[in-house]
Amino acid sequence: MSAVPPAVEPAGFGDLMRHWRAVRRISQLDLASAVETTPRYVSFVETGRSQPSREMVLRLALALDVPLRERNGMLLAAGFAPAYPMTPLGSDQLGRVEAALTSMLSQHEPFPALVMDRGWTVLRSNLGAERLLGLLFDGAPVPEPANVLRLFVEPGPVRGAVRNWPDVVRALLDRARHEAVGGVFDRATAQLVQELRERPDVAALLASHAPGPPSVPVIDVQLSVGGLDVGFFSVVSTIGTPVDVTAQELRVEAFFPTDEASRVTWLAAVAAT
Repeated sequence: MSAVPPAVEPAGFGDLMRHWRAVRRISQLDLASAVETTPRYVSFVETGRSQPSREMVLRLALALDVPLRERNGMLLAAGFAPAYPMTPLGSDQLGRVEAALTSMLSQHEPFPALVMDRGWTVLRSNLGAERLLGLLFDGAPVPEPANVLRLFVEPGPVRGAVRNWPDVVRALLDRARHEAVGGVFDRATAQLVQELRERPDVAALLASHAPGPPSVPVIDVQLSVGGLDVGFFSVVSTIGTPVDVTAQELRVEAFFPTDEASRVTWLAAVAAT
């Protein structure tokens, strides 16, 4: 289960370590065994009586499955420089990643595909996604930056086009929790999700009786847009074995037609443009 970071940033390395140990529900004994040290040493580090080496900080963070961005924070709290770069998307250092993203987006044409960061903000999109957003906004400007959670949950042209909005919102907010990097919300995304969940319409929806067992393998998005009725479900991909913060936080979401009727409808709409 995902956990929301504490409202106040922990003051030191021991606090951060104790926080992540609680998130992962691992005892001092088990953590000590994982990093080949003693529970006494783990206790001393958490209370500030012992100062870990840089190597030990990295070993502890690895054992606790801490996301790379937060591992850098742990290193800084212990008095060391960050170990993992946070390279801007579009830089030469992420050239191979950029090439892979471009290939994935282009090969998914003419169906929509997006690249998002860990806060669900759209960073890249293919022509299929731009075409869909163009239909949804009907000539009106698309928000910049576009955030997928806000587009679907808050009132607007996207939400207004979703015929099965209650099912989609429940599934989307649940997805946000499960797809958080390392299974844990960063503070900004946690605040966004909390804000959306506290909207009166969303809170009432979530407080209503739980839906019954699903009769389909995935919750698709049923849209009525531009005179078209079309359904999509999505497949999400992440970068394997990242050692860069930006790379770890990227997600590619590719949308596929729910059924043959949706596929034919979308292909016909594309051919008519």
